[in-house]
Amino acid sequence: MKYNWFAIQLVIICVVVFIFQNIYLQITDQFALVSAFVLTNPWTLVTSIFLHGSFEHLFYNMFALGLFGSVLEKIIGGKKFLILFFVSGVIAGMGSVLFYTASIGASGAIFGILGTLGVLRPRMTVYVGYVPMPMAFAVVLWAMGDLLGLFAPTEVAHAAHLFGLAFGLILGFILRKQYKEIQAKRKEPKINEEEFEEWEDEWM
Repeated sequence: MKYNWFAIQLVIICVVVFIFQNIYLQITDQFALVSAFVLTNPWTLVTSIFLHGSFEHLFYNMFALGLFGSVLEKIIGGKKFLILFFVSGVIAGMGSVLFYTASIGASGAIFGILGTLGVLRPRMTVYVGYVPMPMAFAVVLWAMGDLLGLFAPTEVAHAAHLFGLAFGLILGFILRKQYKEIQAKRKEPKINEEEFEEWEDEWM
């Protein structure tokens, strides 16, 4: 399967967009997802994915997208990866509309990636707060954090994370049969009857 580096290309696009956001400040207002105008400006469900509110916001999102996105893209291929990214992002945006007046960022799409990767590679080791753990457990931990975040509102769009994650999990289970991790099986040593008798004569 040809690897197209789509995850890295998406990172580059987001970085370039962020630079333009800081040069032309009106870009954020024009292309952010504003809940009151989502029906008249539906394209903002997509454009808002590429916008970020701060360098820290951009850095953590792009680190996760470049790392986990590249891993998943190598597993399922570029086309399915892009479908996952954009559909997760749009669904995350639709979830945001129900909870927030406005939102920006790629985190909903990234959580879709995390969800699918958690199903397809549950034993893959990841670090959460410098603590190594299986990917499946990390996904559960992230989901619990966002569930709690719904009841303790912050500047983080926890609902977007959960909606994106939900789609990623669903797609992961759909693709699981095709892309599940192949476990190496140990071969049991086999000896014939003659070899067994020789061993028995020598050692018994």
